[in-house]
Amino acid sequence: MISSSLRQGAYTAFLKPFLLSLDPETAHELAKTLLGVSRKIPGALSVMESMTSYRSDRLKTKVAGLEFDNPLGMGAGFDKTGELYPFLSRMGFGHVEVGTITGQAQPGNPKPRVFRYPEDQALINRMGFNNPGADLAFKILSKQTKGKIRGINAGKTKIVPEDKAVEDYVYTLKRLSPYADYTVINISSPNTPGLRNFQKQENFVSLIEGIRSGLGKDFKIPIFIKFAPDMEQKDLEALLETSLSLKLDGVILTNTTIDKSLLSKYPNVEKEGGLSGKPLRKKATEFIRVAYNQLKGRIPIIGVGGIDSGQAALEKILAGADLVQIYTGYIYQGPFLPLRILEFLDQFLKKNRCDSISQLVGKEKEFDWILKN
Repeated sequence: MISSSLRQGAYTAFLKPFLLSLDPETAHELAKTLLGVSRKIPGALSVMESMTSYRSDRLKTKVAGLEFDNPLGMGAGFDKTGELYPFLSRMGFGHVEVGTITGQAQPGNPKPRVFRYPEDQALINRMGFNNPGADLAFKILSKQTKGKIRGINAGKTKIVPEDKAVEDYVYTLKRLSPYADYTVINISSPNTPGLRNFQKQENFVSLIEGIRSGLGKDFKIPIFIKFAPDMEQKDLEALLETSLSLKLDGVILTNTTIDKSLLSKYPNVEKEGGLSGKPLRKKATEFIRVAYNQLKGRIPIIGVGGIDSGQAALEKILAGADLVQIYTGYIYQGPFLPLRILEFLDQFLKKNRCDSISQLVGKEKEFDWILKN
């Protein structure tokens, strides 16, 4: 069997330079096309799955009542239409988050709108929730065979005014609920004007209560909330406490940051858009740490931001994340990153005589020596 390091080396030597030579959106569309072609080749998906997946009972975990094969997911933003779900669910992930999907179709912001900063392993994007809308997304998902756990990330349509946001979110969540294992209310993207206003306490309560009422008592799918990293600790703590009182099922920390000073080329960088990738790692982990201390395991945390290695994933789990997600790291490291992360986590569990990944959640103090090395 070819080792994960050799597979990664082959990707780094041959395919990665070509993909990174292309415009980011062109590279994404090309990869999407190649995956579509692989579907027509007998046995190709099975080979791809065997090469990119890692399985261990130690990595299985239960979060929000759902059974995950492993704690690693593909974060929202990579599969904006749902078309990639059949492939991603066979490429090592324990879950795949589709979206962000809005009530109405929208093209997003003008191009160019994605910018690479390879020296920092980072991206700035101002995509603007480009997506097919809830109705077309429904048609796409309805044709698929169910694979790994699927999350549906819902956002607000840009042209919908803030006072009509509840109806917009409710439409998406209800429409796509037949294909969702869990749902996400995204109020944290910096690329939809006014969206982060819903992170203000009064607006937050009004929005969530309105969505709850609109969905009705029969809506039993777990609802997570996704927050941005650009707020004061006291404001985050207040929102977390409110999330508990509103009986949300979990939190996702974090979305992209508007703090571009984290980039080595600052201030000579794109001014508009959200920053993701390695520069966000420390900030996102600190938010997880604060949240875990506040929530004390009462609701789960999904950790996102700067995960590009097993060590980075472990850091977030030890800080308090029940699950973790990647996106920008996948862009730079390629399709064998999930395999490498999961292999690292499993070996860590085995070495420390742990039976389950859940035994590491929030155990930062016990493994402090690991994080310092």
